Amino acid sequence: MAEETRQDQSRTEEIEALYRRYSRAGQLRQRLRRALRSTLWLLVIQPIAAAKRLFDIALSFCLLIVLSPLLALGALLSGMQLQRETRLGQWCKTYNRYSFAPAAGLRGKILNWLHLRNLPVLFNVLKGDMAFVGPRAVLPGELDPREYAARRRYNVRPGILSLWWIRRRANIDYGSELDTDLEYVDSHGLMQDIGISLRAIPAILYGQGVPSAPDKITILGIPLTNLTMDEAIETILERLDGDRPTQICFVNADCANIAYRNPAYLDVLRSADYCFADGIGLKLAGKLLAQEIRQNVNGTDLFPRLCEALAAAGKGLFLLGAKPGVAEDVAKWIEQNHPGTAVLGLQHGYFQPEEESSVLERMRASGAGLLLVAFGAPKQDLWIHQHLQETNTKVAMGVGGLFDFYSGRMPRAPQWLREMGMEWLYRLIQEPGRMWKRYLVGNFVFLFRVVWERMSSRKSLNHDVERAGGF
Repeated sequence: MAEETRQDQSRTEEIEALYRRYSRAGQLRQRLRRALRSTLWLLVIQPIAAAKRLFDIALSFCLLIVLSPLLALGALLSGMQLQRETRLGQWCKTYNRYSFAPAAGLRGKILNWLHLRNLPVLFNVLKGDMAFVGPRAVLPGELDPREYAARRRYNVRPGILSLWWIRRRANIDYGSELDTDLEYVDSHGLMQDIGISLRAIPAILYGQGVPSAPDKITILGIPLTNLTMDEAIETILERLDGDRPTQICFVNADCANIAYRNPAYLDVLRSADYCFADGIGLKLAGKLLAQEIRQNVNGTDLFPRLCEALAAAGKGLFLLGAKPGVAEDVAKWIEQNHPGTAVLGLQHGYFQPEEESSVLERMRASGAGLLLVAFGAPKQDLWIHQHLQETNTKVAMGVGGLFDFYSGRMPRAPQWLREMGMEWLYRLIQEPGRMWKRYLVGNFVFLFRVVWERMSSRKSLNHDVERAGGF
C-alpha cells in the first residue's frame, strides 16, 4: 500500500512538473531565462571576446611592422612563394594557414635555421582566422566535431601558442591534448592569454617535447629508464604482480649532484631496477647531451595517478617517513580523494634504530605490495637498497617530500609556475634558509657538470675518429 502511494505521488509530481514547463506561465519563464542568458552573453562574454580580439589585432599589427625586414628576407629565401594549408578554425570553418614555401639548398637551410617559415601566420591572426593563444590549429578530419568534447574545442579560435604546446616543452604533458584544450576553453580570457604568452618565453628554451626517445639513457653516470608518466604507472603495476622485489628511484638535479660526490648512493642508483627522470633540470641535461627525456616522471605528479591505478587493481600500500602525524594526514588525503586505495600501514620516519626490526615486521604483516619511503635523498634509497628483501613488498620507492605536499604541510607550486619549469623557485621562496644552496648553487653546478660531460664526450669522439684515420 505504501509503495502504491509513493508511485502515485511520483506520477503526480511528474504531471505537475510537465504542467509547470508547458503551461503558458512555464513557457514565459523559459523565454525569460533564454533572454537573461542572451543578455549575460552580450554583457559579459562578448566584451571578453572583443578584448581578446583587439589584443590579437594590436599585437599582430605591431609584430608585422617590427618583423617586416625578416618577413622580406623570408619571402626572398622562399622565392616569393606563399604556402597555404587548410585548417579548421572557430566553429569548424576552414581557412588557409599561411607560411613561406620550403626552399631547396642553402636558402632552405637559412630559412629553417632562422625559423622564418611560419612568420606569415601573423596575417592569419590579423584577419581573425587565428588568435595568438588557443588550441592547436588542426587539419580537417583530425577531430570529429560530432563528438561533444571536440565540438566544444572549436568554440574558440585556434592559436599560435597553446597550453598543450607549453606543457609538452616543460615535459608535463600528462593526459590528452583534448583535455588540455577543454581546460583552456573553460577558462579562457585576455589575462589568461597574456599569462600563457609569458609562460611561452621559457618554454621556447626547453625545446620540443619528445614523445619517443631511447628507452635507456645515461646522465652523469646515472642510468635512467626513459618512460612517460603512463608507462611508469603501467610498469609499477606490472612489478606489483611480479616474482621479485623492485626498487624505483626518482632522480633530479640535486640527486645527481649528491651521487657525484657519494659513491655509495651512485652504486644504489646504478643497481636500482628503475630510475626515473624528475624535473626540468634533467630535461635540459638530456637536451644538452642529445639524450632527450620523454616526460617529467616525478613522484608528486605520479602519486594521485598511481593511487587511482592501485584502487582499480585492488592493491594496497604502506607509507613510511616524514615527521610524526604526516603519514596519517597523507592517509586521510588518500581516503578522501581515492577511497578505493587501501593504506595497509604507516609509520613516521623518526623511529629509533632499535625499533627498525618491529617496523619491518609490521610491513611484512601488512601485506602491502607498494612501499613509499619519504626519508629524503640519499637516505631513502640507501635504506630501501638495504632492507628491500626484509619488507616483503613488491615495489619500494623513495618519494622525498611527497608526504609534506599531500598532508597539507607544504603547499605545492601553482600549475602556471610548473609550466615554466620554475617549481624549484617556489620551493626556494618557501624555505630559503634550507634550499638556497641546493638551488642557487646546486643547479649551476649540475649544469656545469652536464656541459663538461658533453665537451668530454666530444673530445673522446674526436680522438677516436683521429685514431681511426678519419681526419
